[in-house]
Amino acid sequence: MIPELFSMNDRICLVTGGSRGLGRAMAEAFLDAGAARVYITARHVDAVERAAAEIDGAFAGDCVPIAGDLSTVEGAHTLAADIAEREAHLDVLVNNAGRGWLAPLGDVPEHGWDKVMDLNVKSPFFLTQDLVPLLTSRATQQRTSSVINIGSIAGITANPSDTYSYNASKSAIHQMTRNLAFTLAERHVRVNAIAPGRFHTEMTEFAKADPASYEAELRMIPQHRWGDPADIAGVALMLASQAAAFITGQIIPVDGGTTLVA
Repeated sequence: MIPELFSMNDRICLVTGGSRGLGRAMAEAFLDAGAARVYITARHVDAVERAAAEIDGAFAGDCVPIAGDLSTVEGAHTLAADIAEREAHLDVLVNNAGRGWLAPLGDVPEHGWDKVMDLNVKSPFFLTQDLVPLLTSRATQQRTSSVINIGSIAGITANPSDTYSYNASKSAIHQMTRNLAFTLAERHVRVNAIAPGRFHTEMTEFAKADPASYEAELRMIPQHRWGDPADIAGVALMLASQAAAFITGQIIPVDGGTTLVA
């Protein structure tokens, strides 16, 4: 029973921003659990093709690279159309691609705010909207499809960093998750969000620049460490598989307990 609950056998998945970090960890988890195909996207062709080649050789299923720029709605439409040309259905969509903008209050430029909101909120919405026909094509009450949005604890608690647009975008993606979950429930598509805390990724390297500040932050996290990409794999696999068949509209912090004390 348990292996069947977490099985991704025959599933078709799309992970945006899947060439590295958390996206790559989730893509590998799906393939390791038996997914037939996992599409990964990134803006740079070389990066996504290299990652797909490395992942593809390790699992029975196929890891398929797609170069896609989700910084614009047009890019989201193009990606959705590309998937629709290749597949008759889609079982799992992970909206993982994202970015931040670090600037103190008073120095945040409008174009920086827009870049973050476009990639973190606007494109995930329109990509999901475009892919609803594929997500619902084979979905049933017994075999649901799954959308996983990657939020952040920055969208749950006050964040002392000068990442105003990032924090607002993650709060928005959490609420969008709830709205889409309500709308798509009757069509057998579950929509949930993972809200990571501090993880070792390229986006968070800046926070380790000051060793004293980094050590102080570790002391404040109940588990006294940052997350590694593998820490997100189990939660993503649960949400993507039938193990979470009765879970929708939820925001799940994966943060070592940070939101307990923040």
